[in-house]
Amino acid sequence: MLASILASGLAAGAIYALVGVTYNTMFSTSRVMSFTAGQLAMLGGVFGSMFTLKLGLPIAVGFVLTLLCCAVIGIITEFVAVRPVLKSLDQHLYVLSTLAVALMIQQITAIKWGTEPQPFPRIAGFGEGVLDEKFWLPVVACAITIIGLEYLYRRTLVGRAFLAIAEDNFAARALGLPERNLRVASYALAGMVGGIAGFSGGQLLLAFFANGALLNFYGFVPVALGGLGNNRGAIIGGLALGLFQQAANFLVGGIFSSVAVFTLFIVVLLAAPQGLFGASTARRV
Repeated sequence: MLASILASGLAAGAIYALVGVTYNTMFSTSRVMSFTAGQLAMLGGVFGSMFTLKLGLPIAVGFVLTLLCCAVIGIITEFVAVRPVLKSLDQHLYVLSTLAVALMIQQITAIKWGTEPQPFPRIAGFGEGVLDEKFWLPVVACAITIIGLEYLYRRTLVGRAFLAIAEDNFAARALGLPERNLRVASYALAGMVGGIAGFSGGQLLLAFFANGALLNFYGFVPVALGGLGNNRGAIIGGLALGLFQQAANFLVGGIFSSVAVFTLFIVVLLAAPQGLFGASTARRV
């Protein structure tokens, strides 16, 4: 039982963590919480199954095409749901605009793909029991993704420009950084991260249109627990959430596991509203 809890908990937690990173990547350059992060992860599973099973393409080709399609959806989200809101005086309208796009993605996927869960192909082709690839593949994908993002942000000029926009977009604009282009690029990058989450977790979650709403919530919890904009906090929060959820599922089962997750979420936010790893905001006057 302990091995099963660890294997399934870490796998689910890695998927939630990647969705949390998707939230953070979109938020960093726009200051907008785009509620399409879970839909991007859902599309990663749907596109992956479509390219590899229905169209019969090799796994590597299907993976690249999945990331490209998710990147395009991310860019469309920026153009349709985020950019018009940033021009408005009431910028909190992004809640409605991004939710509307998320619902559109979900409904179009249900119409075109179907409402029944579809299988996802085996990728590596080895492992069984608690060492099955559906358990360790999301963890490996999460580790590689976070290492790649850290390298991008710390070692490349584009990554440092992302950090500059995230720190102070007004000062970055004053220095001549192309804020709009960087924001579009960050949404494309977020789409790829979401696509990785869905593709690596496809065997665990299957290719199912309803995964979007589920991942929207469970991917937001690590962001709230780890601190908004903190990718390392999102990774720790996601893994902790996955382990706690699976342990609660084994111990109490059914709907009570979700109740336990909600209770933990509320208790943590009451104790630390800025998240466990988030810094409290302060301003010098």
